[in-house]
Amino acid sequence: MKLKRYFQKLKNKPALIPIFAIFLNKYVLIVLLFMIWMLFLDTNSWLIHRELDTEIQELEGNKEYYIKEIIKDQKDIKVLKDSNELEKFAREEYFMKQDDEEIYIIEYEDSVSKNHKNE
Repeated sequence: MKLKRYFQKLKNKPALIPIFAIFLNKYVLIVLLFMIWMLFLDTNSWLIHRELDTEIQELEGNKEYYIKEIIKDQKDIKVLKDSNELEKFAREEYFMKQDDEEIYIIEYEDSVSKNHKNE
């Protein structure tokens, strides 16, 4: 009740604060409250939509990266269907050898990590 009387007094003195008189209109108040509610407080608010849009853009970027990786892997699979290429890949990547061979791994100083040196 006190709040209602306070607004009534302010309504009677619109010349005192002309801009404030506009905001005392009940329709303007309702529209402002609705806008604040929809922009910030609602479950489908503008803030949540903005977060979701950034997440969608990030996921689309990831999708492009993975498509490129799939294409690259498919090319590698086609190459590895040849037994000579498969043997070359196994020797280079996994240091595999044939029964009558020995493998020596040579590491240069610039290729060894500093943590590995200290051990």
